[in-house]
Parts: sequence; structure tokens; C-alpha cells
Amino acid sequence: MATILALGKAFPKQLVLQDRLVEGFIRDTKCGDPSIKEKLAHLCKKTTVQRRYTVMSKEILDKYPELATEGSPTIKQRLEIANPAVLDMAVEASLSCISEWGRKIEDITHLVYVSSSELRLPGGDLHLSAKLGLKSDVGRVMLYFLGCYGGVTGLRVAKDIAENNPGSRVLLTTSETTILGFRPPNNERPYDLVGAALFGDGAAAVVIGADPIPGLESPFMEMNCAVQQFLPGTQNVIDGKLSEEGIYFKLGRDLPLKIEANIQDFCKKLVEKGKITTGRPEFNDLFWAVHPGGPAILNKLENTLGLTSEKLECSRKALMDYGNVSSNTIFYVMENMREELKGKTGEGEEWGLALAFGPGITFEGILMRSLY
Repeated sequence: MATILALGKAFPKQLVLQDRLVEGFIRDTKCGDPSIKEKLAHLCKKTTVQRRYTVMSKEILDKYPELATEGSPTIKQRLEIANPAVLDMAVEASLSCISEWGRKIEDITHLVYVSSSELRLPGGDLHLSAKLGLKSDVGRVMLYFLGCYGGVTGLRVAKDIAENNPGSRVLLTTSETTILGFRPPNNERPYDLVGAALFGDGAAAVVIGADPIPGLESPFMEMNCAVQQFLPGTQNVIDGKLSEEGIYFKLGRDLPLKIEANIQDFCKKLVEKGKITTGRPEFNDLFWAVHPGGPAILNKLENTLGLTSEKLECSRKALMDYGNVSSNTIFYVMENMREELKGKTGEGEEWGLALAFGPGITFEGILMRSLY
């Protein structure tokens, strides 16, 4: 059974406090519409986010003022910024993770790299391998443009690799920036304001391996089984299109309702698939590592599954501290969960679910077992 052996994270230098975001965003985009400012202020409070890290900075806007100009063909400029930025964060998160793991970097046999924020050939997986000094025969997998569920997909893929290649050690790295979607606000694109109020930048990494070596490796989570499912007919609820002006996202208002209507059956399927020998646990017997797409999704999930209020605290804290950082966020939640379970050693929940939702609408989930 594959286990998570170490975890690392990284962020850009620019820290944005939520209570200062509105003035800065309105200034940087030269927006003179007071109604937009009012809407953004309302959204910033509603998201529960308190701070975020961003690649975007005054220096970047001074160099590329066209990024704040409506309708400018800026995909070339955006990729000039995004490609190196996500690579730098990916390297930092990976090195942090490998340092915690405690083994040599040459012992990494496979790399799974996840990003919806860069676009190039060769892909970020090769650039990351070269920067880290991985062996030239490392087995690489690149997962592009999965959005918010990409981190859990990466875990599923890494789990399969680790369990089917004895002795392998898989580095899974995710890295994201909002540079591709940054643009001035427009009343015809209300979701742009949601993105400005909710999303952040960062990277994360974990090392995955089966049969951990006692005394040399310290696994903290075992991945029992995984399920991926899409909801037919919902492919337009989360809609993203790459254009000469960057990437445009549109999020349907019915997304929380779609998740609410299907989450219970999905979680039951995941638990039933698992190899739990002590009987099927109730939902409140589990720990929950849920990608915090936004507070509405967390609230719907909590109410629908009848979870007690503390069950999603690790997700709410990650959202508060980092915003929605797309594929990375599940690992920030897991870091919070690791600390919580460590503090309950011998008394905490043994089983739990890692969940994320994204374009498709795609549900991605893993049944986890705490090793504390």
C-alpha cells in the first residue's frame, strides 16, 4: 500500500492581505467603477480568505502594463512570467519535501508534475527534473490543466506507480499561479471578481512510496483506495478557455448544488471500496481533507453529510491562510491534518477521505489511513 512519506510547500514572495486587496486591485487595474469596487469588497469578506501569496507584483505590472489593459493579446507575456515562476516554486517545494524525507535526491525514481499555470514544450516535468538534478531515466508524468482536483489526481497516479514498481519513490509536485487569468474587472465577467477575491499562488510536493523503510522513512498517511468520477452533462459548469488574452474561467452558480447532490453517494462508494476490516465507519468517524474550493462548497458538504463543525477545520484554515491555490490546496489541508492527527496520537481518527472537485464536474477522492 502506498504511503505519503514527506510533504513540502513553497510560495512566491508577494504576500497580499485580504483587507488590503481591494484598494490594490482597483489601483493596479485602473478601475474607476465604484460598483465593481463594492462588489469586490463584498466578495473578499465572503470568501473567508485572510491572506494569499501571488506572483503578480507592482514590478511585473510596471514591466507589462498591457496585462491590466482590457483586450490586450498578452498570452506570450503571461507565459514569460508564469513558466519560470511555477518552476521556481516547484523546485523550492520539492527540495523542502525531499529534505523532510531525508533520503538522497537520486533515490527518486518517478516524478508526477501537476500544473494548470504553464504551457510549453518540453513540459514543466522535464524542466523540474533538470533543475532538481533527478536522474535522466526518472519516470516522468505531466498532468496539465486539471484545475482544482489535480492534486488528488496526482496522488492517485503516484499511488498506482508506487504500488506497481517495487522500491520506487515518487515525487509528486504541484505548482500554480493566477498570472494567466489576471485581467481588469468587467461587469460582463462577474467571475473575474470571484477569482480576484479567492485564488492564490503557490506550490506543494509529497514523496510517495510503498513499503517504507523502518528507521529511514517516516510515513504519516496510507492511501488505501482511490475513485474518480465525472458528472455527465456538467462539463460547462466550470469552463476555462485559453485565448490570446490569457485564460478565461467561468464558474456556474449551481456548482455547490451539483456537488451537494452527488457527494454523499461518492463518499459512500469510496468508503465501500476500501479495505477496512473493522466495519464501515460513519462519516463523523472519519477525518476529512477536502479541497476548499470556496466556503459555499464546504458549507454544503458539511450540511449534506451531517458533519460536526470541527471536521472541515483543516480545510477552512487552509482557505483562510492561502486562498484557493488550485491543485496545491489539498496538500496545505493535509499539512494541517497531519498536525492535528499527530496531536491526537493513538486517539485520533484512523480513517479519512481526501476529496477535490473540478472541471467536468470531476470528483476525485482517496480513502486514507492515518499512521499516527
